[in-house]
Amino acid sequence: MKLIVAIIRPEKLEDVQRALAERDVYLMTVTDVRGCGRQRGYTEVYRGSEMTIRLIPKLKLEIAVNEAFVEAAVEAIVHAARTADTGAVGDGKIFVLSLEDCVRIRTGERGPEAIGP
Repeated sequence: MKLIVAIIRPEKLEDVQRALAERDVYLMTVTDVRGCGRQRGYTEVYRGSEMTIRLIPKLKLEIAVNEAFVEAAVEAIVHAARTADTGAVGDGKIFVLSLEDCVRIRTGERGPEAIGP
């Protein structure tokens, strides 16, 4: 079992969900987050004053999958979240972590059975 954590642009969520659904990955948690990487923020004018915004809005996806779905899920996220053909700074990151256990509260199932097919 693995936990895939992906940080993506908010406008790419629907594309990522569609790509994951095509690979039979439907379960995920989505959180609004802010962060900075190579983008280092941006500057905008607000009420006549120039302001530097250092933390950029992103979405954090947390997806628990069984081993058989890891590569397909990562590939789906990469292709759907990438800007244009070559990508751009700020497209995001994907982390794949080992998942020690999972428990389905409703049934008490544990391990891979609790995640699903």
